[in-house]
Amino acid sequence: MLARLKSYFYFPIASYFCFFALMRLRKWNPRIIVVTGSNGKTTLLHMLESQLREKAKFSHHANSSFGIPFDILDLHRVTLQKFEWLSLILKAPLQVLRPLPKEKIYVVEADADRPQEGKFLAELLKPEIVLWVSSSRTHSMNFDSLVSAGKFKTVEEAIAYEYGWFAVYCNSLLVIDGDCALMTKQISRSKAKVLSLKKAQLFKSYSINKHGTQYNFKNKQYAFNYLLPEEVFLSIAMCEETMDYLKLPMDRTFKKFQLPPGRGSLFEGVNGLTIIDSCYNANLSSMSVILNMFQTFPASKKWAVIGDMLELGEEEKEEHKKLAGMLVTLDAEHIIFLGPRVMKYTLPEFKKQSQKNIAVDAFENPKEVLDFILQHVQGGETILFKGARFMEGIIEHLLKNKSDVALLARREKIWEIRRKQWGL
Repeated sequence: MLARLKSYFYFPIASYFCFFALMRLRKWNPRIIVVTGSNGKTTLLHMLESQLREKAKFSHHANSSFGIPFDILDLHRVTLQKFEWLSLILKAPLQVLRPLPKEKIYVVEADADRPQEGKFLAELLKPEIVLWVSSSRTHSMNFDSLVSAGKFKTVEEAIAYEYGWFAVYCNSLLVIDGDCALMTKQISRSKAKVLSLKKAQLFKSYSINKHGTQYNFKNKQYAFNYLLPEEVFLSIAMCEETMDYLKLPMDRTFKKFQLPPGRGSLFEGVNGLTIIDSCYNANLSSMSVILNMFQTFPASKKWAVIGDMLELGEEEKEEHKKLAGMLVTLDAEHIIFLGPRVMKYTLPEFKKQSQKNIAVDAFENPKEVLDFILQHVQGGETILFKGARFMEGIIEHLLKNKSDVALLARREKIWEIRRKQWGL
């Protein structure tokens, strides 16, 4: 009942903040670049930030029908607790009168987690440029009803259609993954110029080591001091196209690029551990690209902690079984499953398919995983963390340098409280 009430009032309450955000946005009148898609949005946003720097304002930590109006109004949720809402409601009209941002470009990470959210945000923003980096099953439970009602054949089509609203309201340049049929089907809805980027036309090779990642395009190379999946080549290409469109110089060294927390960060751990933190979010698509990256990462002793994929709705069982098929090919000596979904669906399927001598354990509680790792690592292992279930709390207790805690995801008070409830 509570979930249905939240869903019913989601857009009416968001519209209240959107009303004042639109007033401020019209006064400000920046050039708007929307970064959207199921995965990879935040990495591309940070790539653009490394290029545009002080020329643009960026919607960090804000990508929803509430978050983006809050960002425009310069409203901030600090604790993520319910008592903050009254203050936000009262402040919203006053924020219209605040001094406007000095930047002339606004780069916005925009999501479409539920039906109508893409349209809601696209109507608000009416972007000059849209960079649509991916389309896959994310938050698919919110779209199941559209498939059941016969409006779409698959949940993937429903999700792509919702993201397609950004194409509809784009007024100048739309850049998409030309290898994604779901995207190409939507571009007829757009009146903007469309750039369809295809891997075969752009990309040559990819390599990764303990010092970072290198991408070899047909006519240039890019190197990063971060662990990034191969698919990021598309974000690099989109970044190039954007800078070319804006007639601004491109820094091909990306020396100002900083990776946001929980998306492939590399840490030193206790007992000589190497920790790869990719626990910010997880769906089958993001699992696939990170597991492929981990497969090529040079390490002799690999462990993986794999957690649940959330908000998949009717596709939950199918997606978690598909995950097992990816894991059986992984070059790892130990896999730890964390959470009820991977225990119920992925683990049995993994055991059925696996032909390798991979040690497997499973736990529902993240504190149990932490205790198991501390008791069983021999030293020198590389451990990948990917999936839900408060994994950042496990990583926090494995770090060699405690100052690195500040570089983990979900540092807000509400998450601290929840981690403590799980014994972390």
